[in-house]
Amino acid sequence: MHRIRFLAYTALLAAAMLLAGGCATLGPSPPAASPQAEAQYAHAQELYRSGDYRGAASGFVAVADTDPAIRDRALLAAAASYRSLGRLDQTAALLSRIDRHQLTPNQDARYRVLAAEIALQRGAADAALKQLADLPSPLPPDVHQHALDVEARAQLANGNRLAAARALVQRIPLLSQPAQAGARQQAIAVLAGMGHDPLASLLASLADNDPVKPYVQQALGQSGAAPPRVLPQPNQPVGTLAPSGAPQGFAMPSRVALLLPATGPVAVAGAAVRDGFFTAYFHTPVTQERRPAVKVYDTGGTADGAVAAYRQAVADGAELVVGPLGRAAVSSIFAQPQLPVPVLALNHAQGDTPTPLGSFEFALLPEAEGAQLAAHMVTLGLHAAIVFRSDDDTAARSFDAFKTQFASLGGQVANDVVLAQGGVDFAAQIQAALAGSGSETGIVVLLRPVQARLLMPQLRLARSTLPTFGTSLVYTGNEDATADGDLDGLQFCDEPWLFDAQTGLPDHATLASLLSTATGPAARLFAFGMDAWALVPYLGWLQSHPGSYVPGATGQLTMDASRHVQRTPIWVQFQGGIARPVAAGLETQPPSGTPVPTGP
Repeated sequence: MHRIRFLAYTALLAAAMLLAGGCATLGPSPPAASPQAEAQYAHAQELYRSGDYRGAASGFVAVADTDPAIRDRALLAAAASYRSLGRLDQTAALLSRIDRHQLTPNQDARYRVLAAEIALQRGAADAALKQLADLPSPLPPDVHQHALDVEARAQLANGNRLAAARALVQRIPLLSQPAQAGARQQAIAVLAGMGHDPLASLLASLADNDPVKPYVQQALGQSGAAPPRVLPQPNQPVGTLAPSGAPQGFAMPSRVALLLPATGPVAVAGAAVRDGFFTAYFHTPVTQERRPAVKVYDTGGTADGAVAAYRQAVADGAELVVGPLGRAAVSSIFAQPQLPVPVLALNHAQGDTPTPLGSFEFALLPEAEGAQLAAHMVTLGLHAAIVFRSDDDTAARSFDAFKTQFASLGGQVANDVVLAQGGVDFAAQIQAALAGSGSETGIVVLLRPVQARLLMPQLRLARSTLPTFGTSLVYTGNEDATADGDLDGLQFCDEPWLFDAQTGLPDHATLASLLSTATGPAARLFAFGMDAWALVPYLGWLQSHPGSYVPGATGQLTMDASRHVQRTPIWVQFQGGIARPVAAGLETQPPSGTPVPTGP
């Protein structure tokens, strides 16, 4: 056990050193390798060039173990081969074994680009850009285009679309002629995501000889489309203890009204939110002495009932109203001439109804997960998507948001396949959708569990090796290793509490054994109720401190300029039929088709 812990610590330390590393001081040229080792290395190179990346990786590792003179060069080539397989975990492990003093400047540049991609995949965009800073010039074309690809993705992850577009434009001449057209469209799409007014200002500021200017002009023609979502950028948790000993930003009202449907058609959903709210209420030992009085009001699941409940809560002296739950009910309350007591609505109002001053909105929206999915795929180097989705409203809303966000990041939906309910044989649709899929393609599964369990085995029968992604739609919320074994490999975004991936919260399994509302699909609403309580004392702080977040049960909770609470979910992957959190990107297997150097 101690040896296992030591090895794990050593691996983590090596990874940390890898991500923190900058330029290496290169030593003298290494001694010549033996003719036999060079021959083995050349054979592995041929395997790589023929597309046999697995065989190449094994060959490079074998030759590294036979001749110290070729060891570091071969380990670097093996790392590049595993990267071509999408196995960045093994790439990182091999890079940690390399003595960079034995690398030539070009080899060290390749090392740094690989290290940058690993950092980016782990969510450290700044660390990736640091690795790419001050690379030697000129670089081999394959290393240069790889570096620009990673730079563009890192800049996008940081929200810097102009810098991302500049990297993409620089990369275009380094690509093959057939690939250049798609790269141009990608640069235009990235710029179009800025919106019309920022693009118009940018165009006026650019010099006529700026290579990006023609792309800005073309992007202006596309900027009238539906805008992408502004994704949250959480950076500082709330509740830091101030010198007084009180949590920073904590401002708890003394009386809270909770407006939920206890009767009517959505009473079951109301019960799950209520149980989650009070579970969190009684699970806050740090602030127990400041817990407010909470009174629950039944809205009956109707808009009129919600308005009546709000007025009664105001008359009873409430200082904050939490709820109601339905969109029509939220719209009716927001339509009142004035709101004497602020509201934390547990849904978004219908249409374009603005949030009244002093009030807030919090909702579990499929659109938010669709947009997060698009950004996640682009971060992993995927710029084309084959979508399989059901014909229901939730899947349609997720897809529309995914497509808009993906296009704004330079991605393109190559195929959109709607699977009818009741169908079981998708072979023909799969074959048609996969035809001509490129190296930067991922599969998006916007299906409920029953359909997804039918689709995934048929994708494997079609010999698809493309990575698969989805949203919380694909998971029932209950562990079922037998049924979900068919979903192995599929990665999706979901609420951390379902997987006990957020510290400081009640144990999910324990509550699920005690409360029916804490298990299955209702568990997400239970977590939503927990977060509604967690937000109560920090609403003002979140509004005035962009980027601050509540580490919640449904994700990291931030607030945008429209006073909408946004959540950042976690990523989970089915392994052995069990959905397991992806730990800092280390357990995910990125696509086998991400852009790779032409040769190690």
